[in-house]
Amino acid sequence: MSFKTILTTATAILALSAAAAEAQTPTRMSQFNAWGSYSYTAAGGKVCYILSTPTAMEPANVDHGDIFFLISQKPGQGVSYEPQVVMGYQMQEGSKVVVDVDGKRYTLFTRGESAWMENAAEEPQLVAALRAGTNMKVEAKSRRGTATNYSYSLSGVTAALQSINTCK
Repeated sequence: MSFKTILTTATAILALSAAAAEAQTPTRMSQFNAWGSYSYTAAGGKVCYILSTPTAMEPANVDHGDIFFLISQKPGQGVSYEPQVVMGYQMQEGSKVVVDVDGKRYTLFTRGESAWMENAAEEPQLVAALRAGTNMKVEAKSRRGTATNYSYSLSGVTAALQSINTCK
């Protein structure tokens, strides 16, 4: 291959990579008290999600990084209201995340910095609890074994979920 061919190919690859990254940049749709709604276009179609950050993080003396709780709609992939926790750190391998909504507890499995419902059939129950609830707590364990706790406000979650109901 000539230097010109290699340079042209590298430029095309970089341009395609930049276009792919740009296509996945989320757009903020609206804010509903503690919950925001967002969307982006992916290979499988449009993805919409709502997201909130904790109102309190424990223990206070550790660097938690960016912590999020989100619920996504992926109509092109047949996914409806999928809850997910994203931590700013790696979680302990094999550990579980517990989400407590006003005393009702749900278990999530972990992979790296994220966690999803252990029993996908319970996703609608968790979403219904969030709509009816006032407070949510999330318990996790870091890769180093540190027990962490997060508190969330549920103010605005129902309106935020409604805003992504028709994601297409």
